[in-house]
Amino acid sequence: MLLKYDVIVVGGGHAGCEAATAAANIGAKTCLVTMDMNKIAQMSCNPAVGGIAKGQIVREIDALGGQMGLVTDATSIQFRMLNRSKGPAVWSPRAQCDREKFIGQWRKTLDATPLLDIWQDQVCELITRQHEVVGVRTIWGVELHAKSVVITAGTFLNGLLHVGKHHLPGGRMAEPAVEHLTASITGLGIRHQRMKTGTPVRIDRRSVHFEDMEEQPGELDFHQFSFMGKSKTLKQLPCWTCNTNPEVHRTLLEAIDDSPLYNGQIQSIGPRYCPSIETKLTTFPDKGQHPLFLEPEGEDTNEMYLNGFSSSMPMEVQIEALKKIPAFRDVKVYRPGYAIEYDFFDPTQLKHSLESKMVDGLYFAGQVNGTTGYEEAGGQGLVAGINAALRCAGNQPFIMHRDESYIGVLIDDLVTKGVDEPYRMFTSRAEYRILLRQDDADARLTAKAYALGLATTERYQWWTEKKQWMDHLINFCNTTAVKPKDVNSALETLGTTPLREGCKISDLVGRPQLNLYKLSLIIPELKEQLDLPENRKEEIAEAAEIKIK
Repeated sequence: MLLKYDVIVVGGGHAGCEAATAAANIGAKTCLVTMDMNKIAQMSCNPAVGGIAKGQIVREIDALGGQMGLVTDATSIQFRMLNRSKGPAVWSPRAQCDREKFIGQWRKTLDATPLLDIWQDQVCELITRQHEVVGVRTIWGVELHAKSVVITAGTFLNGLLHVGKHHLPGGRMAEPAVEHLTASITGLGIRHQRMKTGTPVRIDRRSVHFEDMEEQPGELDFHQFSFMGKSKTLKQLPCWTCNTNPEVHRTLLEAIDDSPLYNGQIQSIGPRYCPSIETKLTTFPDKGQHPLFLEPEGEDTNEMYLNGFSSSMPMEVQIEALKKIPAFRDVKVYRPGYAIEYDFFDPTQLKHSLESKMVDGLYFAGQVNGTTGYEEAGGQGLVAGINAALRCAGNQPFIMHRDESYIGVLIDDLVTKGVDEPYRMFTSRAEYRILLRQDDADARLTAKAYALGLATTERYQWWTEKKQWMDHLINFCNTTAVKPKDVNSALETLGTTPLREGCKISDLVGRPQLNLYKLSLIIPELKEQLDLPENRKEEIAEAAEIKIK
């Protein structure tokens, strides 16, 4: 059987879904090949999107016309803006999602995308001709031919799962590994190595003593991921926090010889910034406790995710240790934490377009490039999908630069420096982070995406209208003066120094104690200017204020 397309995307994770929708929306006839259509965009680890610097990436995906922000907003069960105590350059959105609804929303998105087909199968071989990829072959003998192929296989390539001394092939718990694709790729001269990651135990909420935990509610203001999405349509749920203790540590350390990480069973590189609980104990032996975060997996499930307790210790040791924590003294679990080893490919063998330097038309995105995280994967997938489609039309590649996006920083780091551990994005990696804020991703990227044909006319008009309102508001603040006698008493009440002479409103906005809303209460003319479109009022005002500051 032979199927013909412009672009083939191998793998239906976060990178694959973004790559497939981007390629199809630009106009390429695209096929997404995945082993299980019911596990599209599975949140293999925690059911959350965003976080420090990761949230900025999702905002950039959305500004470019990608889908992750829209899907996240539609399935969010808690939203928080992290780093609010710091400057707006490092404010980072994060959302807990309903895991099953997230998969369902992505499936709806894929099914509604013109020019995009889904084929449920497992790719085992690349088909090439004279250093150019021309298609793939599956384990069922199907050939799919295309001008471009995007590999987004996640942790499935020769994946090996570890729980204590037990180890089994798998790409995720209860899902098969892909055994032959790595050999087909490395046979083309592409180097590969092994990496390791892990995930925590899943807990039955009915067995938790929440009275022994601290509740962590979400925020209910206007912030969200998509510049155009509908915010908080699902029931909003709290997370919960507690700590480990010396008894927990003692239980784990007494069984450390049974840990695959320390008995030589696992040899590959693990993530420095998301370590297992046993790694925390050996790295910080004097620390008496480590924080844990219990997160809901969805609106309608008792399953909860224990963030901070990633482990590959024997399952009976994991459970015994958890029972030493008051909140989990009667704990019941759905499945233990586990580690997974998998193949990845040296990203220095890629161009900035994410096309292979060795094989024309072959693109890589996501964890196969040595990264970790849904957001990093989605950003790479979007760029790979764009460029795979552009190549089919004979157009120049779309390159993202360090001074215009976190995605540009991510890709530049990968292809120029390579990786010696799973790569995770941080604000500190971006030297232009003052400019690369979560609030201005549309200002940086939407016009570029519209020129590519990826951002819709509606999305582009949404941005241009916002820009007009912002420019008008900023110009008003820059040109309108206030007199000391009109505002001084109010300024003292607001905790800031009174004026000695008149100044422009923008000079007052620049003070850390003040913002546009507070000033609008004492300057009637400003209050009139803040009469903005109701569904966008707060977003426009905040973006204008940050730009003034």
